[in-house]
Amino acid sequence: MAKHHKKSNSPGRGQQNEARDKKQHRKGQESSRFSGTIHIASNNVGYVTVEGVEQDVQIQTQFLNTALHGDEVEIALLPKNIHDTRMQGEVVRVLERAKTEFIGTVDKKDPKKNFAFVIPDDSRMQSDIFIPDARSKEIKDNYKVVVKITNWGGAKKNLSGEITQILGEKGDNNVEMQSILLESGYQPGFTKEVVKEAQDLQRAAKPIPSAEIESRRDLRSTPTFTIDPSDAKDLDDALSVKKLNDNLFEIGVHIADVSHYVQEDSPLDMQARQKGTSVYLVDRTSPMLPEELSSDICSLNPGEDKLAFSVVMKMTSDGRVTEKWFGKTVIHPDTRFSYEEAQQVIDKNEGKHANELYHLDAISRKLQEQRKQRGALEFDQVEIQFELDSSGKPIRIYKKAELHTHKLIEEFMILANREVAGYFKEQIKKGNGFGVFRNHDAPEHKNIDDLFNFLGALGYDLETPTKALTTKELNNLFAAVKGKNEEYLVETVAMRGMEKAVYSTENKGHYGLALDTYTHFTSPIRRYADLTVHRLLQKYLEGRPVPKKAEIKYKKILDGLLHKEIGAMEAERNSIKYKQIEYMLEKKGQVFEGIVISIFNWGMFIQENTTKSEGLVRTRDMQDDFYELDEQNYALIGVRTKKKYTIGDTVKIKVTGGDIDQKMLDYKIV
Repeated sequence: MAKHHKKSNSPGRGQQNEARDKKQHRKGQESSRFSGTIHIASNNVGYVTVEGVEQDVQIQTQFLNTALHGDEVEIALLPKNIHDTRMQGEVVRVLERAKTEFIGTVDKKDPKKNFAFVIPDDSRMQSDIFIPDARSKEIKDNYKVVVKITNWGGAKKNLSGEITQILGEKGDNNVEMQSILLESGYQPGFTKEVVKEAQDLQRAAKPIPSAEIESRRDLRSTPTFTIDPSDAKDLDDALSVKKLNDNLFEIGVHIADVSHYVQEDSPLDMQARQKGTSVYLVDRTSPMLPEELSSDICSLNPGEDKLAFSVVMKMTSDGRVTEKWFGKTVIHPDTRFSYEEAQQVIDKNEGKHANELYHLDAISRKLQEQRKQRGALEFDQVEIQFELDSSGKPIRIYKKAELHTHKLIEEFMILANREVAGYFKEQIKKGNGFGVFRNHDAPEHKNIDDLFNFLGALGYDLETPTKALTTKELNNLFAAVKGKNEEYLVETVAMRGMEKAVYSTENKGHYGLALDTYTHFTSPIRRYADLTVHRLLQKYLEGRPVPKKAEIKYKKILDGLLHKEIGAMEAERNSIKYKQIEYMLEKKGQVFEGIVISIFNWGMFIQENTTKSEGLVRTRDMQDDFYELDEQNYALIGVRTKKKYTIGDTVKIKVTGGDIDQKMLDYKIV
C-alpha cells in the first residue's frame, strides 16, 4: 500500500541545491563587478582601472553600453579567453555621467524634415546625435552647436538630444576656439551677478584705502619688477631685491593678493571655483577671474601701488635661505620686463635694474644647481609658438626661444612654493590643522616597463629597474638623448608615463621636483588652488583656529580641481593641434623632414621637426613594398626589400591632405 506523504512547504534537496547554485552564481557575479572611471581611446575601446588588477580592464566597443569617456561606470569582468592579453569587461551600468552636453556640427540631411543630426567633435563618441525637433531657422547645416542629451537609449542609434546653444558657422576661428573650450567642460565668460561684483570691487579698490596700507608691510620703496611674456595681461608675481652685504640679500617674491578681493563663497568665488583655472589657447586667454580683477586691480601692473601676499627671504649668494617672513604687503612695481628684455639687461649688464637682475640671475643658477643635485627631473620640452593673422589663421609656427630668465622666474617661484609648503608642514607638526599640498607620485612600474621597452626599440640597451625608477636615473636617460633626433620623443613618452600631480590636504611629496613638501602659492589669478593656499596661510599667520570640519571642505574643493585642470590642458593641446593642422593643410604637396613616433600594422605616425605637427602615413599608401609589423621591435618591414622603418627614424614626408574635424594629417613618405 502506497504511503501518502504530507506535502512540505520546504524545498527538497534538488531545489535547495538549485537555490544555492543561483545564490553562489549571483555572489560570483557581484564579486567580479567593479566601479571606476572609463577612459575611451580614439579607437572607441574603453579602459577602466580596477584595484588589484595590474592592467586596466579593457572594454570592447560592443560592451560599452552607452558609456562615454570620463563616465563613472560599473563593470563586470568577462571570462578570460586564451587569446586575451588583458582582462576584458562589460559596462553593466553608468553610475554618473561626466557630462551631458556635447559640441558638434549640424547635418540636417533633409531640409524639408524637422529632424537633424549632430556629428560630435569628440571622436570618442560612438554615434551621431539625433535631434528630433530642429525647426528653428537658426539651426543650419555646417553650424557648430551645443547639444544636451535627453535620451541615452540602450543602443547607439537611440542617442538623442536637444540643441541648447548655436555657436556659429564651422571653420570660423572664434567658433572653433569656443567649441574647444566648451568641449573640455570649461564655461567661458561670467554671469551678470559676477560681472557686477567685479566692477564694484574695481571701483572701490582705487585708490587703495589708507587703512589697508597701514595694516600691511610697506615695501613700496624696495626696487620691484615683473618678468612675464610680452603679451601677458595677468601679472601674478613680482620680485624685489635688496643687497644687505656682500653675501646676504633680501629677496621678495610678491604674489597678487587675490584673496583680499575675492571673498570666500561669494558669487565671484563660486564661479572661480567652478572654473578652477584660466585656460590659455593659442589665440586667447579665458580667465578664471573677470578682467576687472585679472588684468587690473589684482594684476601687478607697473607704476601702481598693489596689494600683495609676499614671501620675503634673507638669502646668501649661494642660494641658502637664512630667514623668511610671510605676510600681506603693499608694493609698487616700477618696471615690467618681458623675458627677452630682462635677458638683454642681464647679458649686457646694463639698463634698468641691472644690479638687481645680476644678483637674481646668480642666485637662481645656484638654486638650479641645487635642484639638479637633489635629482629633480630636467625636462627641456620644446615649446612651439604661433604667429597668427588678424583672422586667427596661423602664418608661422616656430620654436619658443629658451632663455635663462624663464629659469630665473621658475626657480624663485618654486622656492616660494617650497617655503609656504614647509610652513604648512610645521603647523601640522604643532597640531594646528592641515595644509594644502601639490603631490606627485613616482610612476607606476607598468609605465616604467613600457618606457624601457620603447627605449629598447630605439636601440638603448637598458635594464628595467627592479624598484621605483629614480629621478636621477631618468635624468641620466635624458642626458643620453640630448641633442639627438629622438630627444623630444623620449621626453614626451616619459612625461606621458608620469603620474598626474594632484592637490591634497595630506603631504606626500613631489617626485618630479625631488621635494618632500610642495604647494602652489604663486598664481592665484589663474589657479583656484593657489587662492585656497593664500586663505589657509593667512588664517595660520593670524593665529585663527582652523576647525577640523574645514579640512572636509578643502578636500572637496581640491578633489574637484584635478578634473578641471585636465580639461584645461586638453583644451590647450586641442587648440595647438587645430592650428597645426590648419597651418599644414596650407602646405599640401610640400616636403618636410620628420621623425617616426609610433608604429601600427596599418601605418605610422610622423612628427614634423619644426612645427611638431603629427600626421599618419598609411601602409596602404607605401607602394614600394608590402609592409608587415614587427611588434616586438616597433618596426614596419618590407616583405620583399626588407626595408625597415622604426621609431626614431628620420624620414622625408609630403603633406597629402587631412581632416581638421578628426584632427588628422595625412603624410606620404618621399
